[in-house]
Amino acid sequence: METAASSPTAATVGTKASILAAQLPRLVSVDVLRGLVIVIMALDHTRDFLSYLRFPPDDMAHTYGALFFTRFITHFCAPVFSFLAGTGAFLATSRGKSLRQVSWFFFTRGLFLVILELTVVGFAWGFVPWAHGGVIWILGWSMVAMALIVRLPVRWIAVMGVGMIATHNLLDRINPASFGRFYWLWMILHTPGRIPVTAHFSFLIGYVLIPWVGVMAAGFAFGNLLLRVDRRKWILTLGISATVLFFVLRGLNVYGNGIAGLPFGFPRSAGPWSFQPTLSLTVISFFNTLKYPPSLDYLLMTLGPPLILLGLLDRAKTERGLSRVFLVYGRVPLFFYVLHLYLIHVMAILVALASHQPIWYGPIIADVSPKPLGYGHGLPFIYAMWILAVAILYLPCRWFMELKRRHRDWAWLSYL
Repeated sequence: METAASSPTAATVGTKASILAAQLPRLVSVDVLRGLVIVIMALDHTRDFLSYLRFPPDDMAHTYGALFFTRFITHFCAPVFSFLAGTGAFLATSRGKSLRQVSWFFFTRGLFLVILELTVVGFAWGFVPWAHGGVIWILGWSMVAMALIVRLPVRWIAVMGVGMIATHNLLDRINPASFGRFYWLWMILHTPGRIPVTAHFSFLIGYVLIPWVGVMAAGFAFGNLLLRVDRRKWILTLGISATVLFFVLRGLNVYGNGIAGLPFGFPRSAGPWSFQPTLSLTVISFFNTLKYPPSLDYLLMTLGPPLILLGLLDRAKTERGLSRVFLVYGRVPLFFYVLHLYLIHVMAILVALASHQPIWYGPIIADVSPKPLGYGHGLPFIYAMWILAVAILYLPCRWFMELKRRHRDWAWLSYL
């Protein structure tokens, strides 16, 4: 069987500046960072389920500072999940798994995630049969693509990943309609939109393969740096460089933010930034980058600061405090993700009943199932429900983390 030591992927691990993973302390910083962003993600979904607002937080015509910031901090979640999924796969090769094993795991877990998105996750959004191409969907298909990509040398994977992130905005002006009856293929690849399935149902594509596959590939190549003795310096250098490049590109306003469109049926104002009537709105305009598809500006903005934090967390202690809490969530992210959707949805129904408000039936996405009049609450209440939901999930997540630790021989647990 081909081993990591003999594969092109692991060929660069034996450089002078790196050491064997067995000689390194466990990189808990990766788990802590993953746990932090998944907790922040729960805030965004709590807002989705409980807000009374009938417009998106990035709508420049209606948004305000507190609302935009609540949405802005959750932008870090999907890029960090995708990036660290690739990183974790590379680290698996350094723990003795063969390239063939890693490739097979990517392929099978990717298909598992796609099926999960179309069934269990889709149902959680509305408690009705419904599905869309969300974050679990794109993580799954990216893993399927990575099953082939991991067989390339690490340097090639790095070039491919970074190249896709840096250049994909050159594809923005390609209209899906130019592909004729195969327009749906371009929607899956790069331009989000609706794919009609029946007279009453359209499959909503929010997350596309380009550049999300590139983000995961870049994360895989990044894993090589975590085996270096001087990894902290490299992590901080990359994080600071990406952050500075974001400010430069965004400031120039020439390239890197895509073309604002209508991917979900409501206006998206994320485009070139401009001076606004107030300083607050000007700052919002500057940081209001395009997520669908994720522009170069968006990815620099959402990967640079987390890399800086990852460098600062290097060799973090997790015996107590918030780092211990985030570690628990970070080691069972998919378990947390599925549970939190069902929990917050149930909480939203209970809150509506207790507040004598109408129940929101159907998918909790405004343009799919419009919010009923008189429904929802303001940001202070949303933040309180978010903290409560995260606290409720701690014990189940810790139980599942311990279950995985005690039963490492149960291979199926790795899919969860």
